[in-house]
Amino acid sequence: MSVGILLITHEGIGRALLGVTERLLRNLPLACEAFEVPFDGDPDALLPQASAALRRVDGGQGVLVLTDLYGATPSNIAARLAQLGTPVRRVSALSLPMLLRVMNYAELELDELPAVAAAGSRNGVIHDDA
Repeated sequence: MSVGILLITHEGIGRALLGVTERLLRNLPLACEAFEVPFDGDPDALLPQASAALRRVDGGQGVLVLTDLYGATPSNIAARLAQLGTPVRRVSALSLPMLLRVMNYAELELDELPAVAAAGSRNGVIHDDA
């Protein structure tokens, strides 16, 4: 059982960061998926798809959700996911160093990963959903 990682970002960001991370690390130690939100996306319509992505990466220990911009639609979708029952922790200001750092600390528990993620980015903001 392990923590899953879900990137919820604007279009073009999450998949690019995930692609570079996969290229650098070759084998990701944690299940990770990118869910990209169209600029004109309706959060209510996208929530079921985001929830399905969350369930796909959940390895039984909850999910760390990384978003690109606090307060924007991807972040708001992440906040709503945190209320659906699966243990979720959220960090915004997603960057490549943040994602790589999380992957390098794959053995940590969900409650420990937000601080690790934020330390990988000088601007990372942890959102307390616990």
